[in-house]
Amino acid sequence: MFGQPEKTRSLRGRAGVRTRRSGRRGVPAAARLQGGPVRRAGGPRPARGPRPAFRLALIQLHISSIKSENVTRACSLIREAAAQGAKIVSLPECFNSPYGVKYFPEYAEKIPGESTQKLSEVAKECSIYLIGGSIPEEDAGKLYNTCTVFGPDGTLLAKYRKIHLFDIDVPGKITFQESKTLSPGDSFSTFDTPYCRVGLGICYDMRFAELAQIYTQRGCQLLVYPGAFNLTTGPAHWELLQRGRAVDNQVYVATASPARDDEASYVAWGHSTVVNPWGEVLAKAGTEETIVYSDIDLKKLAEIRQQIPIFRQKRSDLYAVEMKKP
Repeated sequence: MFGQPEKTRSLRGRAGVRTRRSGRRGVPAAARLQGGPVRRAGGPRPARGPRPAFRLALIQLHISSIKSENVTRACSLIREAAAQGAKIVSLPECFNSPYGVKYFPEYAEKIPGESTQKLSEVAKECSIYLIGGSIPEEDAGKLYNTCTVFGPDGTLLAKYRKIHLFDIDVPGKITFQESKTLSPGDSFSTFDTPYCRVGLGICYDMRFAELAQIYTQRGCQLLVYPGAFNLTTGPAHWELLQRGRAVDNQVYVATASPARDDEASYVAWGHSTVVNPWGEVLAKAGTEETIVYSDIDLKKLAEIRQQIPIFRQKRSDLYAVEMKKP
């Protein structure tokens, strides 16, 4: 069962990247949850609106073919991030599994299941908001790439199933088709914290500007995309897309990638990143296993929106991006 509240840790330390090499060979992983009801986590709530700053941590995990080893390693790094003052922590896409259509059926779990139970427990232990990257989820005979979110009391706050499946064909470079084994989700997913509202996407979702726009319309100030771009799309578009989503919507954008394993069947780009609403890269990893830290300043976000007031200037009489399903 998913947990009870504890006090959150105090903020400390500086933004940046702390590197830990695992010494193990791994393979990027994949999986996500369907959009579900949003509930507030236990723990302290702000007396007067959102708190102006908090620490975000992105765990760039080196993923192996052994699920239990991946989960144990992830929990260890989550504890390390919490000890450094992180209030919101994200794992990468497919954190418990190698990434690939042949792996999804083998590694798929129900939710709740063994991996998500461990995430619930460590979120409660550390009193943090934990974005569980994604895992392959099995439900009613279908497989999904699913992200779960747990609050400081271990409660499941949200789950999001990747809505845009990664089906591409770049001749001579990469062909991949998630839809061979996965089904798409059909819901949006946000969750509230004492700091801000957070919107969720997974990897390929970042290419679709409308998703980010809808989350911004719903009051999100931080968008988090666990993702595993590759050596073709990564150098071309990984940072570009993050900066674009951040500037277009005047929000913080964070991406959590698996660490790179050059011997894996699918080689992840790495370079987990945090971008501010001005489009500046605040923190960025290399390719190795590491924890990326960034102190998120919501006052900065408010200043940018005041200085360049695009939301007041939109021509809703001429165009609109609308949600067709809650």
